[in-house]
Amino acid sequence: MSENEAVDSEDQVEDTQKGKFLTFCLGNEFYGIEIKYVTEIIGLQPITEIPEMPEYIKGIINLRGKIIPLMDVRLRFRKPFREYNDRTCIVVIDIREIPIGLIVDSVSEVISISDEEIVSPPSLNKEGNKYIRGIGKVGNDVKLLLDSGKLLTDLEIENLENI
Repeated sequence: MSENEAVDSEDQVEDTQKGKFLTFCLGNEFYGIEIKYVTEIIGLQPITEIPEMPEYIKGIINLRGKIIPLMDVRLRFRKPFREYNDRTCIVVIDIREIPIGLIVDSVSEVISISDEEIVSPPSLNKEGNKYIRGIGKVGNDVKLLLDSGKLLTDLEIENLENI
């Protein structure tokens, strides 16, 4: 395969994923993350805690020989901790080529949201909604669309690379 064919192939994959979001729940709120960042969805696994990490970094798992740090999205968003149950799962995503597992209450579905159905989030405080890229209008519902690149700071990514 020539270099141009490889680039064309990547563009086609990008096109089929454009506007597609994996949706998940945290309590009564629905969030979406662009499907192109999602590697896989797995059930909860034994977590090895790492000392001196922020509260929302729950630890690491060994996923088929690869060490994956886990972030509890509830805690990252300053929501109260909720005991994990059989619906709790891990959404493995790539943030700047680093695999991170996001612990969420439950995964919902993959949906398509066109650019016309996405609006900017309101800025109600000084920090704004730094994790929210947009608000997707789906029928009478809304989905808070995450900016996966902002879930971790550069320093946090650097620290996780060194695990």
